[in-house]
Amino acid sequence: MSHINLMYSASGLGVGFLVGLTGVGGGSLMTPLLVLLFGVHPTTAVGTDLLYAAVTKAAGTLVHGMKGSIDWRVTGRLACGSVPAAAVTLWLLQRYGMHSQATTSVIQHVLGVALLITSISLVFRPKLAALATRMPRQGGPGHTIVLTIATGAVLGALVSLTSVGAGAIGVTVLLLLYPALAIPRIVGSDIAHAVPLTLVAGMGHWLLGSVDVAMLLSLLIGSLPGIVLGSHLSARAPEAVLRNLLAAVLVLVGARLVWA
Repeated sequence: MSHINLMYSASGLGVGFLVGLTGVGGGSLMTPLLVLLFGVHPTTAVGTDLLYAAVTKAAGTLVHGMKGSIDWRVTGRLACGSVPAAAVTLWLLQRYGMHSQATTSVIQHVLGVALLITSISLVFRPKLAALATRMPRQGGPGHTIVLTIATGAVLGALVSLTSVGAGAIGVTVLLLLYPALAIPRIVGSDIAHAVPLTLVAGMGHWLLGSVDVAMLLSLLIGSLPGIVLGSHLSARAPEAVLRNLLAAVLVLVGARLVWA
């Protein structure tokens, strides 16, 4: 317990609470918090957050699986694209140096752009979902499968670089690809897909030496009860207000990282 950092645990508690309350992926909040507030190296922040996400998403998958709110076909299609893309991205990171100045700059700027895209998806998700239900479907089931695998590949690369994207961005794209699927099943499928993705990417970062185990344990000690508490109170929260507030925060943080 001497290696537990209470500041990290308090941050995990706050982020976990917001994740449970709003459903926004923890990477969108935790990674920039570690980089900007605690001064953690971007690659270490990403690697540690990926394993942190794997544990928390596994708990979420268990809940959604018991409720029957996972479409395993959609999850499998996403994983067919994301897991190989994550492996290729990790190989490129290893090849060009995890802690080089160039890699650090790329990760920081891609993280900032990912946060800006996440904020846009949060604001416009309800309108996009309504639009998707009214739009005529183009192409057959095979077209949707290919687009889903391609979406998984993009998410795999993005998550491996920044730990951001599997939540808000993934759900938004799935709403457009599967407008007939109930939103709880889309959310559940996206969470289930994040488990193998973040586990593979996180283990890759661990093998490359960019995971801080003590930091990981400190974050989990705070985040797990935070997620439980936030999930319990989520039905009473003003969802639209919180979503727009979080989007505004992500815009500020993303802009700070891009133009740092």
